[in-house]
Amino acid sequence: MLKKIPNVLTLLRVFLIPVYIIFFLLPYEWSNLAAAFVFVIACFTDLLDGYLARKWKVCSKFGAFLDPVADKIMVCVALVMLVGWFSAHKSDYYPGFSIILTICSVIIISREIVISALREWMAEIGKRGLVAVSWVGKWKTAIQMMAIAGLIWRDKELIFRDNWMANLSLLLMLVATSLTIWSMVSYLVVGIKYMDDDGSQASKD
Repeated sequence: MLKKIPNVLTLLRVFLIPVYIIFFLLPYEWSNLAAAFVFVIACFTDLLDGYLARKWKVCSKFGAFLDPVADKIMVCVALVMLVGWFSAHKSDYYPGFSIILTICSVIIISREIVISALREWMAEIGKRGLVAVSWVGKWKTAIQMMAIAGLIWRDKELIFRDNWMANLSLLLMLVATSLTIWSMVSYLVVGIKYMDDDGSQASKD
């Protein structure tokens, strides 16, 4: 029974994706907060399933496959959703807001694709451990999740006015994007020496 709980949490994260999308699109004052809350719960399941799997030593092949897939779907869907919304409401925010968000989103999504491909390839040559998640990647993920949650909520009146939450969240997104580039470059530097056509580097190790 314990073995199944981390996988159940991962599946729950996938099922929560359409839930926060629906809340985000509802035309009610409370819907933004509800969408952000659901997104935060989804992020929490990401922390919890990994923690429980390690604590109980119940890591499974299914969980190892599904967990990163669920993470990437959750983030990429949220970014596409936010880019679409802020592009449609660009007049409500300072000039360039939606453009900056779009650029950040493209970089983040592209990084996920590139590093996923790199890790799969490194696994094939038995070097998967060299591109394991680093502290930079962990900080990137944490700041990225905070930025996305803030952009989903985007409360205009809480504490301060003038879209302060959206502006602060975009600043966090810029920080997350910088860490995204840093982590991508660091992974590629490690992996590129194994990319010779004849596989000589891999055979030497």
